[in-house]
Amino acid sequence: FICRNQKWKVKPGNIDVHPTEKAIVVHYEVEASILGEKGAAVHEERKECQKIIRLKSLNASTDVSSLARKVVEECKLIHPSKLAEVEHLLFYLQNRKKPTEKEEKKLLKPRELTPFEGMELDEEANINKIDEYVELLYENIPEKIRGSTLILHLARNPDNLEELLQNGRKSASQELLKTKYIFLMCLFCSFSQFHSLITHYKIGALSMNIIEHELKRYDLWQDELEKKNPDNLTLRKDHEKAYKKYQSLLVKQEQLLRVSLYLLLNLAEDTRTELKMRNKNIVHLLVKTLDRDNEELLVLVVSFLKKLSIFLENKNDMAEMDTVEKLARLIPCEHEDLMNVTLRLLLNLSFDTGLRCKMVQVGLLPKLTALLGSEGYKQIVMCILYHISIDDRSKAMFAYTDCIPQLMKMLFEHGEERIDSELISFCINLAANKRNAHIICEGNGLKMLMKRALKFKDPLLMKMIRNISQHDGPLKQLFLDYVGDLAAQIGPEEDEEFVIECLGTLANLTIADLDWELLLREYNLVPYLKDHLKPASAEDDLILEVVIMIGTVSMDDSCAVMLAKSGIIPALIDLLNAQQEDDEFVCQIVYVFYQMVFHQATRDVIIKDTQAPAYLIDLMHDKNTEIRKVCDNTLDIIAEYDEEWGRKIQSEKFRWHNSQWLEMVESRQMDEGEPYLYGDDPEGLDVHPIFKYKILCEAFTWLLSRVLLTFSF
Repeated sequence: FICRNQKWKVKPGNIDVHPTEKAIVVHYEVEASILGEKGAAVHEERKECQKIIRLKSLNASTDVSSLARKVVEECKLIHPSKLAEVEHLLFYLQNRKKPTEKEEKKLLKPRELTPFEGMELDEEANINKIDEYVELLYENIPEKIRGSTLILHLARNPDNLEELLQNGRKSASQELLKTKYIFLMCLFCSFSQFHSLITHYKIGALSMNIIEHELKRYDLWQDELEKKNPDNLTLRKDHEKAYKKYQSLLVKQEQLLRVSLYLLLNLAEDTRTELKMRNKNIVHLLVKTLDRDNEELLVLVVSFLKKLSIFLENKNDMAEMDTVEKLARLIPCEHEDLMNVTLRLLLNLSFDTGLRCKMVQVGLLPKLTALLGSEGYKQIVMCILYHISIDDRSKAMFAYTDCIPQLMKMLFEHGEERIDSELISFCINLAANKRNAHIICEGNGLKMLMKRALKFKDPLLMKMIRNISQHDGPLKQLFLDYVGDLAAQIGPEEDEEFVIECLGTLANLTIADLDWELLLREYNLVPYLKDHLKPASAEDDLILEVVIMIGTVSMDDSCAVMLAKSGIIPALIDLLNAQQEDDEFVCQIVYVFYQMVFHQATRDVIIKDTQAPAYLIDLMHDKNTEIRKVCDNTLDIIAEYDEEWGRKIQSEKFRWHNSQWLEMVESRQMDEGEPYLYGDDPEGLDVHPIFKYKILCEAFTWLLSRVLLTFSF
């Protein structure tokens, strides 16, 4: 009834067709006002509603005009002026094609649950009797089943959800032991408006308890089956009977697990709720469920794990639970959704070094490689394999699969299109392994790569070629045919990134048969190299590659002389001053000096015309081990050929080696309160006997090292 102090007003709205059924949806707005004593509105409230007019009799032979008039006459929410619009909508419904089975499957939501056995009713659920249905939940088991099933049927209609929400605030769900009731909660959970109510009554915690309990029951069933050994004739019948019962129980249990996990997955949209689940060991329960064979259940479990895996703590839990081993058995599988979500979970896990190694150990590499030919999975599989190829120990494993031939085919199939970044990055990683590089260069592999790289000026493809060139042995000999092409790319007009890779490739070619002097003269490379040694003349990466290139060509006597005459050595010293904080620059420049002191012409220039030895002495005690090693070797060679510098180097080494003793002596000399260690005369040169012995020991040790070094040469 309506009180006399209330006023209701209905405003008709739009008319649409139902997306899936043969029905028209009429939208309208209800405005309710509470009137005061003088008739003025003291409170107003608006609510948007909709009415669904189902047209079960509508078919191809229906008279649309007559049906439209009947709908307008019977529905007071549709104004007669909209008769033409209703007729147009009915005509659309009449001619709308029925979707095929495949299209229907695609229309289903990923998390949509299908009804299960036992939902049939011999009566029609009525929203007006919701209070009666709720009361049934507190009766005996048969009444509970009937009540939950009736509410479930109501919940399947979105129009009833608002009323169910209002009614749900009046009563708490006290039992969650029946699958239908869990399914009902799942339907509510699909809408975020119900999450607070479900969380308030701790239905999520109860669901986790159910899952844990069911998993324990499953373990007990397994133990009972194992006890009834089918090999024993007397127990065979008992085993068959128990197995049939087990299969029946398993179906029902997996149904219950599926809807329980679905409920938790929806609740986990709130990260705070997800954290509570993690604290209750949800990862352990999910990984344990991966042993099942039910594909629909596995899709849900793997989807849940994928969602959780983006957090470090959950990923670590999965690593401890041997998740990768359990996922390996799911690849490959015929279920498309399960396959896709499993690969995505593996991609998330592949960011962890330990889990990547585990993937290789459990044999996933050949399985993933076999999926490269599938268009549906190629992209995600490529990303997983790229992550695996980051580890040096795993790179070599690719040589024992057909991965590299597939990748080479993909590279050359791109035509004039730019190569995908995932594909070329994967190839760059693989080329860093010597065995893989041999497979890449088989046949005309290197020729085709060079041809494409030079044609399209592709720096990433040239980086792959550069990685191939770093391997000693026959591979470097293959590059003799291309040194001219590479040298021709080095110039100011070319793309800087591409030039860097070309320089790096040439610098790797430490081949005795290569005439570097002819190459430098023919392509006039010396001026370019000298100009790019100036600080800030180009990007640091390019300058560094120029230094490395100079170090390589300096191995040749005639090239070293040519570079020395061009004034490159002073330029290197200036660059050393500018980049003295960069260990890579310092090490490479010192290496250039090391190569040059082997040749007499350049050695004389370095020793007599530059201060390079002084810089090397300063760097002799650098923190970087590699820099110290190269400096020591270079200074040893200089000391052998120049006596003056030899004495300076020897003195510096002695001073550094005995720095603590010298500091102590100096401090004693400065302290007048202590007796003089050099005798009574402060200006005397007599050394205390103890320190005389130490000096002799140090001198003998140094002399012995020099003798051994001479014999080693």
